[in-house]
Amino acid sequence: MNAKIGLLLVGLVVGALAGYLTRPQAAEIKIGDFSLEVQGDRPAGTNGGSLTTGQMQHIGIFAVIGAALGLGVGFVAGRARA
Repeated sequence: MNAKIGLLLVGLVVGALAGYLTRPQAAEIKIGDFSLEVQGDRPAGTNGGSLTTGQMQHIGIFAVIGAALGLGVGFVAGRARA
């Protein structure tokens, strides 16, 4: 497997894990078409509930940042070998 692809996948997984572990506390209330989400300023505990939209966005942003960093490291490692 290419080092760039491998480091991209590692960065994606590590970023998603970091996002999951640092997701904010949130409560979501849905009544018909109305949806209200409230977030706290501390990381969420493991309460076993479903993830809110804001928490999923938080995890996604961290995963994309991790993937970009992994790909960047892969490019640097590839140039160092050449």
